[in-house]
Amino acid sequence: MSSEELHAIQLLGRVPYGRLATSMRALPILTVARHIVTDGRVVLRMHSGLGYHDACDGAVVAYGADNYNEATSAGSRDLWSVQFTGPAQIVDPTGAQRELFGPAPVEVNGEPFTPAYLRLDPHFVTVHTLDFHATPQIRNAALI
Repeated sequence: MSSEELHAIQLLGRVPYGRLATSMRALPILTVARHIVTDGRVVLRMHSGLGYHDACDGAVVAYGADNYNEATSAGSRDLWSVQFTGPAQIVDPTGAQRELFGPAPVEVNGEPFTPAYLRLDPHFVTVHTLDFHATPQIRNAALI
């Protein structure tokens, strides 16, 4: 793994949820998912009742997470986001992997939560940072 991929995985471990993006019936979808990282792959838990996991199975998807809400509520100005892009497939995680996800929601949109799991094999990994502590010289150079 490259240093950027390792950094992205380390950042991903700091937040429990992210957003999964793909298309379903030729329309884009964006949904929330819980994640863990195991064996260099991102494993997602989501609600099966919406059918998004079926749309992702065998497709290339993007999964992103960030610390925007956490950092701004804590007063931090060090913001980051990570994105993992690659093929996804429905999986049945081991008992140990299921435990890593922690407690599941009770309901989603008023219906009982029924988990579905996807494994994302990242082919592209991106880390973006927003630095509010840059020196005036760097800020001015960015305006040129």
